[in-house]
Amino acid sequence: MASKPPRLALKLFIAAAILAAVSLALIYALRSVASVAIVYRNKAVDSVPGSVTVQAEYEMDLKSEYPGRIVRSELEPGKSVKTGDFLVQIDTSKLELEIEKTANDLEAQKKKVAIGSVLDVTLENARDDLAEKERLLKAGGLAEIDAVRQRRLVKATQQQRDLEKVESEQSLATFDNSLKTERLQLARMTITAPFDGKVAQVIAHPGDNIGTDAPIAHLIASKRLVEAKISEEKFANIKEGQKATVRFLTYGDSQYPATVSKILPSADPATQRYIVYLTVDIAPEKLVPGITGEVVIDVGEHEKTLLVPRRALYGHRLLVVKNGRIESRTPEVGYVSLNEVEILSGVAEGEAVIVDQIERFRPGDSVRTVIEK
Repeated sequence: MASKPPRLALKLFIAAAILAAVSLALIYALRSVASVAIVYRNKAVDSVPGSVTVQAEYEMDLKSEYPGRIVRSELEPGKSVKTGDFLVQIDTSKLELEIEKTANDLEAQKKKVAIGSVLDVTLENARDDLAEKERLLKAGGLAEIDAVRQRRLVKATQQQRDLEKVESEQSLATFDNSLKTERLQLARMTITAPFDGKVAQVIAHPGDNIGTDAPIAHLIASKRLVEAKISEEKFANIKEGQKATVRFLTYGDSQYPATVSKILPSADPATQRYIVYLTVDIAPEKLVPGITGEVVIDVGEHEKTLLVPRRALYGHRLLVVKNGRIESRTPEVGYVSLNEVEILSGVAEGEAVIVDQIERFRPGDSVRTVIEK
């Protein structure tokens, strides 16, 4: 009978222990869950941030050098075109008649030149007469004045013939030049694509009469420029060939490797931001003019340093979970890249920092942790 109280006490102790364990488990289960990342050691990259905009390399209004009526068009909004593709035909019927007339005039002038001038005969006869008078003058059978007059006649006839020849050659050249000009105009009244691109807008259509340099359509080049704008204080270390990472707002969190391809030497006077151009490893059709994003350009690196995800920074603080409770730390920050931050002091390797919904937590809160993968 003496053994019953200890047994009862043991049962009560076990029940209390079970109740305490259940209570602790319940308390633990009811604590908030914090997504954390573990502070790790790796290479830190110094990155210069900037904003990004995609632009067409160039765009232009398609125009005709000559007025006329559009008789045929292959223009359609959104249509892709290649350099040299036919786009628009301006009516050439009147010009073709002018070309035919000029060609006939040119041939007639060539024949006229080939036949020669009546002054050739006149000049030849004048020279014969001069030779005879020079002979008579020498023999004493002719007055000096008569020989002088004949010499003047030969000279005048020669000058008249030379002038006529110049005028004929000039007329021939004029007809030839007019024919070339008209044929060039004929060729240019067939309008082709000046570059690879797309038709953004069609302004004139078949049947429309257009004036000289009147816009017919608006074209956008296929080639794209990815323009990054960098603040003045971050610009000094940027060089061509440096690696970068681009994220476009249109494509969410997707990241694309890039390279600095060109640096403009002057800043935008309005914003004091410098412009660099990037070559981005992305499908060309994704580079739609007008989309924006952000870039980080790698300008330096540190080996074997402490890193945390960039989104763990809450202002200038990190929330560290230690023994189930949150501590606020103000770390010394080094290099900052698109995804990671170098920590010079304030946390240790292996500690857990909150990386999600940081605004929900306060120093001193008791939390459970889930390591984010």
